[in-house]
Amino acid sequence: MAMMTYAQAAVLALQHEMSADTNVVVLGEDVGRGGIFGQYKGLQQEFGAQRVIDTPISEAAILGAGVGMALAGLRPVVEMRVVDFALCGMDEIVNQAAKNRFMFGGQGRVPMVVRMPIGIWDASAAQHTQSFESWFAHLPGVVVVCPATPQDNYSLLRAALASGDPVVYMEHKTLWGISGEVDPSQTVDLGQAAVLRRGQHLTLVSWSKQAGVCAQACERLAADGIEVELIDLRTIWPWDRDTVLASCARTGRLLVVHEAVQAAGFGAEIAATAAEATGCKVKRLGAPRIPVGYAPVLEAQSRIGPEDVLAAALAMLK
Repeated sequence: MAMMTYAQAAVLALQHEMSADTNVVVLGEDVGRGGIFGQYKGLQQEFGAQRVIDTPISEAAILGAGVGMALAGLRPVVEMRVVDFALCGMDEIVNQAAKNRFMFGGQGRVPMVVRMPIGIWDASAAQHTQSFESWFAHLPGVVVVCPATPQDNYSLLRAALASGDPVVYMEHKTLWGISGEVDPSQTVDLGQAAVLRRGQHLTLVSWSKQAGVCAQACERLAADGIEVELIDLRTIWPWDRDTVLASCARTGRLLVVHEAVQAAGFGAEIAATAAEATGCKVKRLGAPRIPVGYAPVLEAQSRIGPEDVLAAALAMLK
């Protein structure tokens, strides 16, 4: 076990994979100097500029190169800086990476990990603060991952590189500096949720930064004798139906919380599946359908805090 930040855990995962397999390469803007969050710090110095490749400012070119590398036998890690910029290269993800294995009968594989930092970033306004996990969950052919802790960022990044398919890997922009224990021997399977606490009154499902926000709300509920079963989904697609549905069947209530806009968010998929399978009472909590504002008072309107989760949970338990 070692204490490290979320960003350092990602660097360690890449060090292990790049040392074990010379086909693992990194490409993107500013990766040579360590990335804007330090998530590649020291890798170019260790592995050289031919494996940690600085690119021009063109997301379409970066993603297109990544797809080509993957089809040629490499295992590229493609950096998008923030998810908002990935929109400039969507065709390469949607029509090339996601569909290749299907369209060519399995003759081509795209074992590419596309890192797309998500979420509200303080004072970054509407073009640098978005969460698009539901967009990619809707896309057949890709895996979607949202790690919430340093341990998961280490273990899930290694699992993503080993998957053999294109992975949209979404790290929250405000988690890079959080610290936690990381066990390099700990593995996590894609599609496996983490049950963060057990309870019998309510099932609470979340992911990414909001898993920590929900944990704070659970502590306050526990002080009043309300025991919540908190599940960090970790992988958006495939998502852990068995764990979620088993919990919903026990508690009879499901609250899904995410930072993304609530309308058509992935919480709707979880809520509908749980209601159909178990008949439990369901509620969603997400951001309003508005752009994230620059001014703090406007930005706050898009945030889901512990108080919001607490109020939603109490309303379900009445």
